[in-house]
Amino acid sequence: MPEVTLNIKNTSELTAAELITIMQARTKVFVVEQHCAYQEVDDADFNAHHVYFKNNQELIAYTRIISDDNPNYIRFGRVLVAAPYRKQHFGRQIVAETIKEIHHIYPEKSIKIGAQNYLRKFYESFGFQAVSDVYLEDDIPHIDMVLNGGH
Repeated sequence: MPEVTLNIKNTSELTAAELITIMQARTKVFVVEQHCAYQEVDDADFNAHHVYFKNNQELIAYTRIISDDNPNYIRFGRVLVAAPYRKQHFGRQIVAETIKEIHHIYPEKSIKIGAQNYLRKFYESFGFQAVSDVYLEDDIPHIDMVLNGGH
């Protein structure tokens, strides 16, 4: 049984090792596994909140919280579970912790995400509602979803 710890840090609080571990995991999932050539590390990373579970130094699951162009919303994304930990409910746990953190830091804001469409029902189980048609992002069907604030 892994010794799981929850970590929530702003980019400036991460050690170099933590930052590299996060970027390696994100690149492995979103660039290599999903066969998407895009700028995975972007300007939003300079001022993101990183929410992640670790087992010792091994990353289990991760999300990042970032601002939205619309000041009424806050976003999270880059949701991943490392391959050895999939099918163990860490996806549900990391999303729940991310929503909890957003409600703590930004209680007045609604949460907006760009979800992969196949995960629509998963996000609906947290109360998210679709607010767009399905669209392609990096050749992967996505849908915009919102969870209203004030919870």
